[in-house]
Amino acid sequence: MVRALLVTTTAAVVCGVISCWLVLIGWSLMGDAVSHAVLPGVVLAYIAGVPFAIGAFVFGLLAVVLIGTVRDTSRVKEDAAIGVVFTTLFALGLVLISVTPSQTDLNHILFGNVLGVSRSDVVQVLVIGAIALTLLLLKRRDLMLYAFDKTQAHAVGLSPRRLGALLLGLLALTTVVALQAVGVVLVVAMLITPGATAYLLTDRFSRMLILAPALSGLSAVMGIYVSYYADASSGGMVVLTQGALFALVYLLAPRHGLLAARAGRTLRSRQRRAARA
Repeated sequence: MVRALLVTTTAAVVCGVISCWLVLIGWSLMGDAVSHAVLPGVVLAYIAGVPFAIGAFVFGLLAVVLIGTVRDTSRVKEDAAIGVVFTTLFALGLVLISVTPSQTDLNHILFGNVLGVSRSDVVQVLVIGAIALTLLLLKRRDLMLYAFDKTQAHAVGLSPRRLGALLLGLLALTTVVALQAVGVVLVVAMLITPGATAYLLTDRFSRMLILAPALSGLSAVMGIYVSYYADASSGGMVVLTQGALFALVYLLAPRHGLLAARAGRTLRSRQRRAARA
């Protein structure tokens, strides 16, 4: 349980930070693509006897390169390129799992096995998570400018192409961290939901960078404890908790929540009728 809490909370915080940029830039599909495309890399790493993180990171970068190549060298648009690349690589991973003899249940790669992580896995997650989080925080101003205005970023001497490549590399690195906690299938939720939740709570990016990892970390702790007492899937419960928090914020956020928006429209309608009267 201690290892599960440590690994899941670390993954949740790192995913919460990078999710702010993914939500603002509109890279939700890219997060989905990278999180699923790492599957064959993990299986090949198992076959080669090397750490899963190496295979996952290599195939995460490969997915990004392939998507960019298809998009830039054909008439296919980015969303279609993402769909073709990530589904093909994900299917390759499923095929490799089905034909690879193993004493380990490789289906844990798909759905996570956070209660079965070893000490070496914990160290790996902490180190990779620290690297990803440090780079995100050090480059947060440049990446923020890239997210809001690429033209302005270029005008002040920054390279939008390099910043985009950096963010995609960090996305692949973060996926490796979250993979240990919730598996391939649920990684995309951890990469998107915290940022989307924070986006409904504030209009300032600096606050998003605090709210998103805080809410994500809280969901991780709550999800692990609930899964223990309910004897349910730990990774699934963490993501379900994140979804429940998003639903609450979606309904009750003071400015951008559904109820607040409806109340505002009702008030404006009454004011217009009063003005006409």
